[in-house]
Amino acid sequence: MDVAELTALLTPEGLDLLAGMPDIDSTADVTREVSGLRAAGHSPELVSAVVGQARLRVRARAKFGAFADRLLFTPAGLEQATRMPVAAVHARRLRDAGVPRVVDLGCGIGGDALAFAAAGLPVLAVDADEVTAALAAFNLAPFRDETEVRHGRAEDVALADGDGAWIDPARRTAGHTETARVRAAEYTPPLDWVFGVAARHPAGVKLGPAFDRAEIPGDVEAQWVSADGSVVELALWSGALARPGVRRAALVLRGDGAHELTAPADAPDEPVRALGAYVHEPDGAVIRARLIGEVARSLEAGMLDPRIAYLTSDAPLTSPFVQSFRVRETMPAKVPRIDAALRAHGVGTLEIKKRGVDIDPAQFRRRLTLNGDRSATLIVTRVGAKRLAILADRV
Repeated sequence: MDVAELTALLTPEGLDLLAGMPDIDSTADVTREVSGLRAAGHSPELVSAVVGQARLRVRARAKFGAFADRLLFTPAGLEQATRMPVAAVHARRLRDAGVPRVVDLGCGIGGDALAFAAAGLPVLAVDADEVTAALAAFNLAPFRDETEVRHGRAEDVALADGDGAWIDPARRTAGHTETARVRAAEYTPPLDWVFGVAARHPAGVKLGPAFDRAEIPGDVEAQWVSADGSVVELALWSGALARPGVRRAALVLRGDGAHELTAPADAPDEPVRALGAYVHEPDGAVIRARLIGEVARSLEAGMLDPRIAYLTSDAPLTSPFVQSFRVRETMPAKVPRIDAALRAHGVGTLEIKKRGVDIDPAQFRRRLTLNGDRSATLIVTRVGAKRLAILADRV
C-alpha cells in the first residue's frame, strides 16, 4: 500500500466500500472484485486498497480472530505482527510489573499496542514508516484516550523514568509487500541501541526464535514462545520485567491453555538410553530454551540420541511440553521394511515425523503403500549411525 492508496481508503467512501466487501482468498476472487469495482467507477487507488485489505483480513484471522475484520494491514505488517494470544502475554507482564506507560518502539500495525491498551496501559506507539504508523493509528482508534501514535524513529523517542519499553526491531527489508530477512547486524533500530535501552529501562524485546543465543545479554530473561505447535518468537525481558532467578523460559500456548517451564540457566540433558515404550518430541520452545533435560526428568526419560531432540521412556507419562507416542514397532528406515509393517498393522492414514535424517516427509510418503482403515505415526530418526523408523501411536 502506498500513500495514494491509503489516502483513498481512509475516507467515508473507502471505509464503507471495504465494510461491504466479501471474503477474498483466491486470484479468481481478486479478478472478479477488481473488475466489478472498476466498472462501478471507483478509482484505481481505491480499488487496489479495498481489494488488498479484504484479502489481508482473511489471512489475518489466523492471528487476530474476528478482530481482523476491523483492522487495516500491509502484507509486511501482517507478516510481522504478533498473534493476539501472544500479545496478551506481553501485556500481562507489563501490566503486572506496574509500569505507568508503555512505549512501543517499532509498533508496526499496532498488534501489541492493542493488547497493551486493552490491558489498561497508556501507550505511546512509534513507527518509522509513515503508512504503517497511519494504519496503527486507525487500528488503535478505539483506545484513542489511552494511546498516542507517532511517525518517527525509535532512536529519537525520549523515555521517561519508569516507562516500560516494548521494542520490536525490524528484522526484514523495508517495504509494504514482499520483504526479506536481514542479518542481526542490519536490524533497525540497531541491536546495540536496543540492548542499551533495555539496560536502562524495564523492557521487552521481540526477536526471532532462531536469534543467536551468543548475542543474548547475560542479565535478561530469555523466553521462547510457541503457539499451537509453532515457535513464534524469542522475548527478552529486562529490569523489573525479568523474573528473579529466571534466565531461560519456554512458554507453550495451545488453544486457550498456557504452560511454562523456567530455569536459571540452560538445563543439562539426561543421558542417552535405549528405546523404551514411549517416544516424546519436545515442543520447539523447550528445544530453543535448552530445557529438554528438565522435561526428560519429569517424564523419567532419557535422550534417544545425544544430538537429536527425541526423548524415550518406559513410564506412561506425558506433559504439555511434549508430544508423546506409544511405540508399536521399530525397524530400519527402509521403504520395503516400513511397507511390510504398515500392511501388517492395516495403516491407511500415516503421519510422518523426522529428525536427524535428510528426507522430505511428503516425498517419502509417496514411496509407501497405505491401505487400511487404521492410523499411525511414523517417526524417522537417527540413533548413532543408524537410521531408525518407529511406528507409533499418539498418546
